[in-house]
Amino acid sequence: MDLLIASITLPFVFVFGACIGSFLNVVIYRLPEGISLIHPPSRCPHCEHPLGKTENVPVLGWLWLRGRCRWCHTPISVRYPLIEAITGLLFCAVFWQYQFTLTTIGYWVLVSWLVSLAMIDFDTMTLPGELTKSGLILGLIFQGIIGWQFAQTPEYLMTAITSAVLGIWLFCIIRWGGTWVFGKEALGGGDSKLAAMLGAWLGWKYLLVTSFLACLLGSLFGVSGMVLGFMGRLQYFPFGPFLALGAILSLFWGEIIISTYIQAFFPLS
Repeated sequence: MDLLIASITLPFVFVFGACIGSFLNVVIYRLPEGISLIHPPSRCPHCEHPLGKTENVPVLGWLWLRGRCRWCHTPISVRYPLIEAITGLLFCAVFWQYQFTLTTIGYWVLVSWLVSLAMIDFDTMTLPGELTKSGLILGLIFQGIIGWQFAQTPEYLMTAITSAVLGIWLFCIIRWGGTWVFGKEALGGGDSKLAAMLGAWLGWKYLLVTSFLACLLGSLFGVSGMVLGFMGRLQYFPFGPFLALGAILSLFWGEIIISTYIQAFFPLS
């Protein structure tokens, strides 16, 4: 991307992404609680005083308040501005890679879903069906639109559906195998649904890359947790964040990972 164009557009993209991140904070907090995402407006979770316009400004609002509620002075978690900033940065990274295309818009949607699902799973050890199912449908729509650009809508949709089914089967097999080996539930049912959603969005190749990265990162986390003593053997931990991280890594470096793998193991192909 031309540096002049980037210097002009990326700040706006970051602000837009941070605003989306602000709404994602609402989704992450309210969806598991069954609270409306629209009403009541944003408020302090302790004293429930509605936030003013300046207090609602992503990232800067938290800094301006010095991390405390203006009214009751209760500390406000730093996680809120971090999610806003991370979402803004991810939006910038997607725009940098895919530029002014429909793919950029689509992957902004995907990134938003992944941030929400990862944090909800981190908080509650659940992956809400409202998000995985809607994400799956949006993934199929996205593939249909991309296929329409190349006059190949049926082919793209068939690949997306096949990849979604592969995601369910793959993680169901892992779930059943892990349950048989460890004698207890190895994965939650939501992980299979998230894998199906990722298959629809990314296709079967990137789904396999995502699954490999998620298992690798999850294993490293589990082993590190046992070595450092903050996790017990066979202790449950949310796997959704690792799937989300694997998917995001695949968005940016999936092709490099695949080509490196082929060159390493099939150099003559």
